[in-house]
This record gives sequence, structure tokens and C-alpha cells, in this order.
Amino acid sequence: MQDDGHFDAEVAARYDEDHGGTDPALVARCVDLLATLAQNGRALEFAIGTGRIALPLAARGVEVSGIELSKAMVAELRKKEQSPPLEVAIGDMTTTRLPGLFSLVYLVFNTIDNLTSQEVQITCFANASRHLEPGGRFVIETNVPPLQRLPFGETSRAFAVSNDHMGVEEIDVATQSHISHHVWPKTGLKRSIPFRYAWPAELDLMGRLAGLTLEYRWADWDQSPYDRLSKKHVSVWRKA
Repeated sequence: MQDDGHFDAEVAARYDEDHGGTDPALVARCVDLLATLAQNGRALEFAIGTGRIALPLAARGVEVSGIELSKAMVAELRKKEQSPPLEVAIGDMTTTRLPGLFSLVYLVFNTIDNLTSQEVQITCFANASRHLEPGGRFVIETNVPPLQRLPFGETSRAFAVSNDHMGVEEIDVATQSHISHHVWPKTGLKRSIPFRYAWPAELDLMGRLAGLTLEYRWADWDQSPYDRLSKKHVSVWRKA
């Protein structure tokens, strides 16, 4: 039986609350831009999760499908659906294939980093390209590696400190790997999740290997200019 990995029922039940899903302004900005980039075509979300983005995008009239490894996350999505169910395939976003072609494939909220080697990140780009029609777009939202905020020789930094949530990143600059350690004091829940960060230029090369060319790079969903102070980026690659 397939394992839900780090996103089991306990995490899935709290995922929206812990990951900005209750911020309607943030979700609206994301959905507005994705709807524009879809250009009235079909959209596919890699790691669709609880439907935090897919459901409001579908409510905008975009035909949305998804791929998701965690059955528990999809179960939360199904609880929220109020219209015909979305097409969701349970599987790995690097290899699972849905029928037909899409005008938009998107992967949000740092999820590319959940793929913990360069090889599987390259495979993810290749799978996105296979799903895209000519002229289609692949969108990734992810953090810029936080090395400017890490003193030389240090390996850890706190990124969340509150009564509700404490988080510490453990970073290995030699391998580009990092582990995100989380503690929720009120519930006693603890999680440590491995990631691999990639620089924007590295992602651009992965895109080129998959037949995709960088079209846009912004600092956020408002399309603010990306610069040396940007903490994250929203990047758009287009298929020839």
C-alpha cells in the first residue's frame, strides 16, 4: 500500500491552517495569476494537496486536475468540494501521467523542494513538459535559498517562533539539502521533513533540459520585480 509519507492524516487535517490556506487575500492573488496564465485552457496542479489553490481556481471556471501522493491530503480536498469532483490521480508528480494535454501545470508553496535530489527535480520538470501543450506554461512558487541569512559556518536558523509554532531549518550548503524541524507546542506534534533547495538558475537549466524556456520571474503573486532581496520567486517557463 502506498505510504502518505510526511503528509499523513494528522498533518493533512491541519495543513491549511499551518500553511496560509486561511488567508483569502493570498489565495486570491495566486488564483488570479494562475487563471490568467492558463489562458482559458486546462490546468494541472502537481501536489494538489487539500485543494487550497485548486478549488478556488476551479471556482473561477478553470478546468483543474491534480496529482497527489498523499491519500490523506486528497481526503481533506474531498471534504471541501461543493461541485463536481476534481480529477485527482494518486501518485508521484515526477512519474504519474494524466490523459490529455494542459495549458498550465503549476507547483506552489516550495513543493519542488520536497524532491530531495537534483535527479528527481529534473524528472519533475520533464513530467510537467510531457503534460503541456505547445505554448503551455509550467509555474513554480518556491523560496530563494536562505543562505544570505545564515552566518558563515552555521548550519541552523529559526524561521518560526511563536506560541503556536516553532520551526528550525538545518541546512547543509555542500549538498543543498535541508531539514525543516517543526514543533506545535499546543498539540505536542513534531515533524522533521527533508528538502533540497535549488537556485533559480539551476531551475532554469532543468527547464531547458525539458524543452521549457523562462518567460517570467516575479518576487510574489503580485508580480513584484524579482531582485537580490527577494525571499521567494514565482517562475514561469513556457514550452516551445
